[in-house]
Amino acid sequence: MRKIKYKKGRKLQHITLEYTGSHKEHQTEMQLFVYNNEDVIEYDKFTVLALNTCIDYTKNNWLNIHGLNNIDLLKTVGAHFKLDDFLLADILNTSKRTKLEEQENVLFFNIKSLLPSEYSDNISVEQISFILKDDVLISFQEKRSDFFTHIRERLRTHAGIVRTKKVDYLLYLLLDAVMENFYITIEDEEDKIEELINLTKKGADPIILEKIESHRDNFNFLKRSIVPLRDSLYYLKTIKDDETYNVIQKETFSFFIRLHQKSLELLEQIESDMSSLESASNFYFSEQSRKMNEIMKTLTIISAIFIPLTFIVGVYGMNFEYMPELRQRNGYFIVMGGMFLLVIALIIYFKKRRWF
Repeated sequence: MRKIKYKKGRKLQHITLEYTGSHKEHQTEMQLFVYNNEDVIEYDKFTVLALNTCIDYTKNNWLNIHGLNNIDLLKTVGAHFKLDDFLLADILNTSKRTKLEEQENVLFFNIKSLLPSEYSDNISVEQISFILKDDVLISFQEKRSDFFTHIRERLRTHAGIVRTKKVDYLLYLLLDAVMENFYITIEDEEDKIEELINLTKKGADPIILEKIESHRDNFNFLKRSIVPLRDSLYYLKTIKDDETYNVIQKETFSFFIRLHQKSLELLEQIESDMSSLESASNFYFSEQSRKMNEIMKTLTIISAIFIPLTFIVGVYGMNFEYMPELRQRNGYFIVMGGMFLLVIALIIYFKKRRWF
């Protein structure tokens, strides 16, 4: 049976820059949004040589990098923004769990984005990392995806308040978009659980139990992904009044508190769904026991019917010379008729007792 867990991969040193994920066929590309309340400039598929000329520190900057195979490009980006090699190593090592780390004027956040697989009961996993520094938000994705399409549209069309806020608010929106994937995954699992419960009512196929255990593994994996996220968001919640911490503005902390509340709701929903899954498992075994009891009851009734018949046959199978019934012309028919009537009487008796 498949067991879901974080990919262990081979062990790397803390500053070894090597991509350990599974999306190695994706090329590394970059996209940059430079924006404020008045205007927005979008640079698509630009090179690291343009960083010096395109980044505008008088405005907000969102640099999105998808595809983590070009190590040299990532080193150049890290050198441009003076990022520690430890941060780059954590971005490339996708086996790490969700974590939040703060350095001097730098906030590092990585998170697991989970979505249901289209053609199986598996869960697809992608690590997304964020670095917040000096009015610049850098996001790192393992592959091109549409998690943030609606946020890009909000930037382009000036919808909502995103362009009136700093990049810390943009970080909140991106994290919120990733967390929405948890809801999608949980809803998909809930639909499959409902199907399993319906299947257990129709039969006790052993494949049902295998699927139940598979989805139990999925929920455990979801839980292991959300718990460290909850802890990281709680840490952000606790440093709200820290005067030395200025990467996130105080008025933005309330949005991250909402994310913490969402993580608690997700965990509660998972616990509830795991209880439903446990109920499905118990129902499966109850159905198995019920069917076994039905079989045993049927066999017991058949045995109870044939016991007196076997006794009669045994009596007349004795080799005594002087048995009155053996000499009668109609003895055979009388005994067979009596045995038939006895069977009918037993069936009527069992029926009245509602034994079947």
